[in-house]
Amino acid sequence: MTRDEARRVLARLHDAQAAFYAGGPPEPLHDVLTDDIVWVVPGSNAIAGEYRGRDAVIDYFTRRRELADHSFRMHPGDLLIGDGDRVAALTDGTATIDGVEHRWSTVGLYRLREDRVAACWLLPLDAAAFDAIWSGAG
Repeated sequence: MTRDEARRVLARLHDAQAAFYAGGPPEPLHDVLTDDIVWVVPGSNAIAGEYRGRDAVIDYFTRRRELADHSFRMHPGDLLIGDGDRVAALTDGTATIDGVEHRWSTVGLYRLREDRVAACWLLPLDAAAFDAIWSGAG
C-alpha cells in the first residue's frame, strides 16, 4: 500500500464519517468499511468496546453522534505507513457535549484491505481525558 493509496482510503472514511456525524445517512460508510470490520475503542466510557461487523461499527458511530449531538468533528493529521497493510493516523477530535467544548488526540491504527478499512484500533493519547469526555453524560 502506498502513502497515496492509504491517504485516499482514510480520506474516504473521514469524509463519510464527517457527513454521518453531521446527521447524514450511513450508506457512504458501507462503501469504505469491509463487511467483517473490527473497531476497538479502549477505556471505561460510553463508547468503549470491540465492535465486529459493519452494522456494529455503524451502531458505534451512531452512539458517538448522539452523545456529541452531531457536533463531533475530526481533524486528520500525520499519516504513518510501512510496508504492510497497517496505517497509523494521528487525528484530533472536537465535540461539544452537554454545552462543553472538548478536544482530544488519538492515533487510529488501521488495517486496510484493498480500498476499504478492515480494522481500527483507536488509541487516545490521554486515556483519562478521553474517558471523561465520552463518559456518557447527557
